[in-house]
Amino acid sequence: MALWSKGDKEPSLEDQGVGGRVGSIAFMTLAERKVMASMQRRIGPNVVGFYGILQPFADGLKLLLKEAVIPSHANKVIFLISPFITLSLALMGWAVIPFAKGTALADISLGVLFLMAISSLGVYGVLLAGWSANSKYAFLGSLRSSAQLVSYELPLAMVILIIVSITGSLSFLQIVEFQQGVWLIIPLLPLSLVWFIVILAETNRAPFDLPEAEQELVAGFMVEHSALPFAFFYLAEYGSILLMSTLTTLLFLGGYLLPFGLPSTPLLESLILGLKSSAIFFFFVWVRATLPRVRFDQLMVICWTTLLPIGFAFFIFTLSILVAFEITPS
Repeated sequence: MALWSKGDKEPSLEDQGVGGRVGSIAFMTLAERKVMASMQRRIGPNVVGFYGILQPFADGLKLLLKEAVIPSHANKVIFLISPFITLSLALMGWAVIPFAKGTALADISLGVLFLMAISSLGVYGVLLAGWSANSKYAFLGSLRSSAQLVSYELPLAMVILIIVSITGSLSFLQIVEFQQGVWLIIPLLPLSLVWFIVILAETNRAPFDLPEAEQELVAGFMVEHSALPFAFFYLAEYGSILLMSTLTTLLFLGGYLLPFGLPSTPLLESLILGLKSSAIFFFFVWVRATLPRVRFDQLMVICWTTLLPIGFAFFIFTLSILVAFEITPS
């Protein structure tokens, strides 16, 4: 039975997609807390619902009912708009992600370029949030985040450029179909390790969570935000993690393709994509529970003196191989 009457407008594919992403993000927070509790020999959330399954709804309801405290010295308009900007940009990237063959919301030939443009705009919401709060802790956190995001955009783009050079396409569908013979993680294993380090920094995750270092910056750029604006930042952070996990699956793990070229259906392909992305998200949690936070100067040194030169070297090496063996994509 439908949940809407005949006179109501049926929810569009875009509305269902946004609702699905927000629901996935909510249960990602529960999964992270349960996995980290298991790694640290704790129980984790287990009170609200069976085995704590309803904990994300309780957290969301708490943030929804809390009073949004706006500092008197803050720029109120920008202070309230910046979380919305950050969350909107985190969700816009899903428009070009193919969940199965031919099922992307916007199947455009320049999907990779669109996603890179959207991800590079995310720094504006963070910078505006830190500046509008008129707090030194929030401002320092936003400056750290801006420097981190801008710096790690370069090795991120370098890795994507190498994959585009091999596949000869900026379309996610064609990149996935290119991996029917072999997943790109096998010939590009060293590059995939560079990619994983970069996406940890791009999503402000441990050990690169310097913008939210509670020892010196309390909660970083969103220290003055509370209630629903804070929830927007929280959803945007985990939405970016989910997006990067799915992007890793598309670029290196064959996306929605089954191993060994087995036949599939759109539902099975979507399930395979979800399982692969969940495995990448598990590595996010594993790293957070294992590694300590690095210093900010170490963060910059890793990017400019290690990851970026490795990316340039791999790019030149890849082009040399493609030209030498005359296997450049047409």
